[in-house]
Amino acid sequence: MQVYATEQIRNAILLSHSGAGKTTLAEALLFSTGATNRQGKVQEGNTASDYEPEEIKRGSSVQTALIPCEWNGTKINILDAPGYADFLGELLAALAVADSAVLLVDATAGVQVGTEQAWNYLRDKGLPCLIFISQLDRENASFSRTLSAIQNRFGRQCVPLQVPVGTANAVQGMASLLNPAGEGDESTGQYREKLVEAIAESDDNLTSKYLEEGDLSPEELKKGLRAAFLAGTVVPVTGGAAFRNIGAKELLDVLAELLPHPGERPAINASTPQGADKMSVAPDASAPLAALVFKTTADPYVGKLSYFRVYRGSIASDSHVWNGSRGISERLGQLFVPRGKLQQPVPRLVAGDIGAIAKLGETGTGDTLCVRDNAVLIDPVVFPSPSYEVSVEPKTKADLDKMSMALNRLSEEDPSLKIRKDPSTSETILAGRGESHIDVSAEKLKRKFGVEVNLGVPKVPYRETIKTSVRSEYKHKKQTGGHGQYGHVFLELAPLPEGSGVEFGEKVVGGAVPKNYIPAVEKGVKSAVHEGVLAGFPIVDVKITLYDGSYHPVDSSDMSFQIAGFQAVKKGMSQGQPTLLEPMVRLHVVVPDSYTGDIIGDLNSKRAKVLGMYPESGMTNIDAEAPLAEVLRYSTVMRSLTQGRGHYTMTLSHYEEVPAHITQRIVQEASKKQS
Repeated sequence: MQVYATEQIRNAILLSHSGAGKTTLAEALLFSTGATNRQGKVQEGNTASDYEPEEIKRGSSVQTALIPCEWNGTKINILDAPGYADFLGELLAALAVADSAVLLVDATAGVQVGTEQAWNYLRDKGLPCLIFISQLDRENASFSRTLSAIQNRFGRQCVPLQVPVGTANAVQGMASLLNPAGEGDESTGQYREKLVEAIAESDDNLTSKYLEEGDLSPEELKKGLRAAFLAGTVVPVTGGAAFRNIGAKELLDVLAELLPHPGERPAINASTPQGADKMSVAPDASAPLAALVFKTTADPYVGKLSYFRVYRGSIASDSHVWNGSRGISERLGQLFVPRGKLQQPVPRLVAGDIGAIAKLGETGTGDTLCVRDNAVLIDPVVFPSPSYEVSVEPKTKADLDKMSMALNRLSEEDPSLKIRKDPSTSETILAGRGESHIDVSAEKLKRKFGVEVNLGVPKVPYRETIKTSVRSEYKHKKQTGGHGQYGHVFLELAPLPEGSGVEFGEKVVGGAVPKNYIPAVEKGVKSAVHEGVLAGFPIVDVKITLYDGSYHPVDSSDMSFQIAGFQAVKKGMSQGQPTLLEPMVRLHVVVPDSYTGDIIGDLNSKRAKVLGMYPESGMTNIDAEAPLAEVLRYSTVMRSLTQGRGHYTMTLSHYEEVPAHITQRIVQEASKKQS
């Protein structure tokens, strides 16, 4: 593949609700430009962008694919991003390196949840966007109805640039409204009038001329449309039927002529490695290198593959670069321009372009590649926090040996996955965006790393404590054929404020317990607090004081006092009104106003306490506290209750006493497991 200058490059992300036809459109674009000699089909599992086995199995994208194509001397880097909410991390990474967007809207379903969310991401990011009404050849498809829905939801600045030719469900092509070939029907004339008005309103000079003459010249329309598009005051609407390759070439013309090249986009934020100096990085091909690694994959054939965008300068094959994020030098081999799973070698990439490099030693997602003498750090992608957790267990001993390494490799590939070890339950926890996200990750573990795992609901990390002070005595006395065993302790157990943990102290007088045995008592005490007396959960918030005891000059030993301390704790816990504590989480829920009642009702059913509510721009913010045990699968509930329109954050807040009837159930379940 040839090297393109910055002005010849367009970086566009395809966004939509899942199933609106992004991958099919990408196939049509590749075929129309001659990048492929046949148009792949999602149903047959042979598309360029959905090439992973998990994608072929599901018939939908689970990762962002880069599929560049050339059209009329322009290189168009298409980023085909997943539409399903579970794979939001992939979408955000692609948004970070895109300069513009094509938002697909299904001509049969209209504006869906994923469409709204994608639109909001684009508005937040300030990316110029054009809308493509997809699947116009399907039964019940309607360009006019879908356009009305788009305008009602996103505003009157969404105006058609092209309209379908032919009858409903028998679309033959797309006709331009800027340069109409014929008179067209009445609706075509009305659409053109709206387009011209929108362009005229975006510029005072064009407004004056339009009011005076009633029309604008083709050159004025073209120039005015591009300026309004880049400013976000006009959102052009096109369409087609990509499965039959209708509208693809017309869309390519629009992409090449309308989309901004990287030099027309605002500079990005960066800093020095010391973090003190903030700066902007503009796409100057002659300046020192600055490139951001926005995605990492574990390729079974070439190893680790790092995707990057060059923001400044240029990068060449077989060279050295400086990783400003880690302060190390990296040796580059052959640069590639990926097209789905295929990699085309390229000698060099300049500012604005996107490529990949294999087998970088230390570089990961979010790192900046630069020049050592002019090191910068580009602000990395901020990935979403996980909201769905599972416990992970290896299926076999062989899987156990490889699981930890494989999970870490998987999280390098997908930073929206988090892995941790829960010290209270000893479980390995894998956290992601939802059930599908976790299932796909488990499938990747098996396929890429040969590790099979069992997934389960994480155990709730309950705690045990006491409600009243108590004194406990235990004498460990055992006589055998030689030296016996003797250890005798008196302990005082007293409740402490929440979060205090377990404290051990001693106030033995008169040598009742010799000083050299006190560490053994403490060891026994600390061993005992790992398992409480109710259901075997760790003991917290108790002060345990050794205040008396006795010893035998011959039979006493460290082990004897350790056992005595252990048993005295168990006895004291049983006598001190033991109680079960459960983790409480703080929820911040954001839902459309119309779903507020459903969410409040569901929270009340989960023993939650609503702390406050306030409306904001059609959305209601709800702050609440709830027991973790009740909201372990809240992401699934939230998606169901709000049709995917709500979102939330969850953080651990504190521990509270479990109600008596629930304590009884938990204790019974623990007894069954032990028996």
